[in-house]
Amino acid sequence: MSKPKTVYTCTECGGTNPRWLGQCPHCKAWNTLEEGVAEPAAGATKNRFQALAKSQPVATLSEIEAGDVDRTPTGIDELDRVLGGGIVEGGVVLIGGDPGIGKSTLLLQAVDALAGRMKVLYVTGEESTAQVALRARRLDLSGAAVRVLAEISLEKILATIEAEQPGFCVIDSIQTMYSEQLSSAPGSVAQVRDCAAQLTRTAKSGGCAIVLVGHVTKEGALAGPRVLEHIVDTVLYFEGDTHSSFRLVRAIKNRFGAVNEIGVFAMTERGLRGVSNPSAIFLSQHTEPVPGSCVLVTLEGTRPLLVEIQALVDSGGPSPRRLSVGLDRDRLAMLLAVLHRHAGVACMDQDVFVNAVGGVRISEPAADLAVLLAIQSSLRGKALPRGFIAFGEVGLAGEVRPAPRGQERLKEAAKLGFSVAVVPKANAPKKPIEGLTIHPVERIEQAIDLLRSLD
Repeated sequence: MSKPKTVYTCTECGGTNPRWLGQCPHCKAWNTLEEGVAEPAAGATKNRFQALAKSQPVATLSEIEAGDVDRTPTGIDELDRVLGGGIVEGGVVLIGGDPGIGKSTLLLQAVDALAGRMKVLYVTGEESTAQVALRARRLDLSGAAVRVLAEISLEKILATIEAEQPGFCVIDSIQTMYSEQLSSAPGSVAQVRDCAAQLTRTAKSGGCAIVLVGHVTKEGALAGPRVLEHIVDTVLYFEGDTHSSFRLVRAIKNRFGAVNEIGVFAMTERGLRGVSNPSAIFLSQHTEPVPGSCVLVTLEGTRPLLVEIQALVDSGGPSPRRLSVGLDRDRLAMLLAVLHRHAGVACMDQDVFVNAVGGVRISEPAADLAVLLAIQSSLRGKALPRGFIAFGEVGLAGEVRPAPRGQERLKEAAKLGFSVAVVPKANAPKKPIEGLTIHPVERIEQAIDLLRSLD
């Protein structure tokens, strides 16, 4: 027998190449080409390239009827928040996260909650039906109307969906599925891409909402080709430390709702439970104010969150370290340079450690002012006043720029009992907020001087 022909497929974009290259010629990613068996151009694959959605005639945009999509709440408030209000008929959701973080647990709870309102189907390719039943008993779920299928063959799954006609279906996980039309192994780029496309086509044509569970790489990104994220309507990421009881579900893409929305869950013996006041878990419980601690009001999607920023400045010798957890390390180095140049506070011979409490990751630049005030507090060894908050972006010229939706941030802080706020001048409210003393600043040196006057 002749040796089967092999090709090298990019795990990022799905592009193929006849030989191995260090860089993918299609998406320019490095070290992403993996060897696999070339798929034959057989006649059985002719249906693989149908359109994902139903074809529509050409129409004028202004004449197309536009209405809000109907949503069905899952019964789990925090999950509904991330999805934009609930599941959408024919919508496809991709959810990824580290092993053991709670993906299957959350989806089994959602399936059981939806079973009273529509037909549901839970397809598992990683466990037996007995293992799924054991988890349901442990979570104290009735499962009376939940249909379960243990299968990895795509053709059998599609036949079951056609026969059962569910309104909601979970595929756990897409990396275990395989199509008989392809010769490559389950989990390969071709199999993941083709199975996801076939399931999406089924969802769009039959109106069944489908959730795909995806594996992640060691870097935390979804495994498989990047085209997988482009096919689906919504992409959710599970975040959090498996050693902690708290989990974050973040929307990275959502065609039916806001992106960067988060849902906060606590892992309990009875499964994942939504946290109604997530700010409480991101604030340390100090009996007295401590040096190096500053509370930030950040925005996660449409939700203002109060997060404690902690800084520790210590003598570092000739090679000082800059370490940040939950914040961008390069931005920390930039902020230290701004602090030195414009406020005259030098940390050149000091180790600087910055941490966002609770394991939350902060990417917005509105955290700059809180980070600098926490560093200044630790360097001086003096705590900020009780009930102190700050937010604002700091530019390289030392100016303090406004943050979006500043009024909502201040109202959230006042609601939780905070009394002193340092904010950009452009975010200062026209009407006073009851219980909150607001100090608007335009430059970082003004904020530092204000901090010294508040001691």
